[in-house]
Amino acid sequence: MQATRRRVLEALADGPVTGPELADSLDVSRAAVWKHVEALREAGFTIVSDDAGYVLDGVPEFGAEAVEFGLDGPFDVEYHDSIDSTNRRARELAQDGAGDVVVLADEQTGGKGRLDRVWSSPSGGIWLSLVLEPEVPAAHVPAFTLATAVAVTRAAREAGVDARIKWPNDVVVGDDENKLAGILTETQGEADRVSWVVVGAGINANVDVSALPAERGVTSIREQVGDVDRRVFTQRVLEALDELQGDLPGAVEEWTEYASTLGKRVRVETPGGTVEGEAVDVEFPGALVIETGDERVSVTAGDCEHLRPV
Repeated sequence: MQATRRRVLEALADGPVTGPELADSLDVSRAAVWKHVEALREAGFTIVSDDAGYVLDGVPEFGAEAVEFGLDGPFDVEYHDSIDSTNRRARELAQDGAGDVVVLADEQTGGKGRLDRVWSSPSGGIWLSLVLEPEVPAAHVPAFTLATAVAVTRAAREAGVDARIKWPNDVVVGDDENKLAGILTETQGEADRVSWVVVGAGINANVDVSALPAERGVTSIREQVGDVDRRVFTQRVLEALDELQGDLPGAVEEWTEYASTLGKRVRVETPGGTVEGEAVDVEFPGALVIETGDERVSVTAGDCEHLRPV
């Protein structure tokens, strides 16, 4: 959102305020004020006016301007009603030098998760990808996946959903660990410093479970507690992630508080083979520590399955 338009919106939220007062305080013409007010109306904001001036009377349910309004974070939002993949668009922006940009969509038509698995992304969900330019070595990038899972889990719990995290990138609910959200992180750079990180989160928000893949257990916020305010939920995720990226070791430590994986017997398919045993810890920047009975193994990547107790 343009800086002047943001200031106009903030003034309207504190209104009523007249056009001349806005023009004087912002050092712009009255015609410019009118154009900003009309642009905000076109974006879905309800702005009423009377003899006392303009006042903000309603905020759109979703969209770029809606999420940016009141967001306590440095992010610009690019919104799409429908897009093939928010991660694909975020990579384009990252390669063009953008940073602190959120690509947000109501619907994805070609979303993918880890291992190129198709991620169903119907209208009503929260499908977002965040472009970051952190000054960290490439080895620390896995921590952004865990930090994002923590951010989503915080927001879900605030909404009343008893969410937990399955290593490495799933937010799940209930004893059956039905999937609520997934995280996908991509990066580019050198070993000593990354150029950019794109972290994507697909969150089953206000969607029916029948619209989601049936081949594995899934759930949605709608199924758990009813529809959520997607604008507020998205803001909470972004604000938490902005906080957590400044303390990645702390984010990994908080991840363990929400972990559904720790203490369980697991089987992890890694590029080097299968590791099976009890998951006992997570080490920074995100390695799962497994006690096999013969040794402790740190797994940095793999497909994790929770096994039933023997």
